Amino acid sequence: MKKTIFIFLLIGCSTLMAQSTWKVDAGHSNINFSISHLVISEVTGNFGKFDIEAVANDAFSDPTFTVTIETASISTSNERRDGHLKSDDFFAAEAHPTMTFKSNSYKKTGDKTFLLDGDFTIRGNTKPIQLKGKLNGIITDQRSKKLKAGIKLTGTIARKEFGVGGDNAALGDDVEIIINLEMAQQ
Repeated sequence: MKKTIFIFLLIGCSTLMAQSTWKVDAGHSNINFSISHLVISEVTGNFGKFDIEAVANDAFSDPTFTVTIETASISTSNERRDGHLKSDDFFAAEAHPTMTFKSNSYKKTGDKTFLLDGDFTIRGNTKPIQLKGKLNGIITDQRSKKLKAGIKLTGTIARKEFGVGGDNAALGDDVEIIINLEMAQQ
């Protein structure tokens, strides 16, 4: 009996020790979005300043993510619109300088695909969301000799649930999120 307990403890500790921190390579990553405008076209944009950290093993399976995005870093390639998006009508960037996502559940759906559930906070409103993920691959970086993982996350949020944009009829309610990540093991 003691031997069995010892083996389970050993397995549990080795799994725990195999977890490590991965940090985003912001120069090779991006956070993009799109939303319908007037029901006939789409406006796309991105957030240029963000910090993303994950805890995962060498195979990047069962990761947990913590994402912080600076709301004032929004860009749609239109200064006037960007200024409006930073205002209290939308992101209220001065009062709410960041939005966050913290994953709390990971479910493998295929060889390289998964679902990631977590809590997304915008303007102080926290709601559960689900992102679809794809592990594009893992390599050993030739310069740093550290592992790097390529990940794509996609999902849709309902902007009104987060108090973004109010009842603006010119905008669709659903916002598509596309996140391309290059994560470096620390």
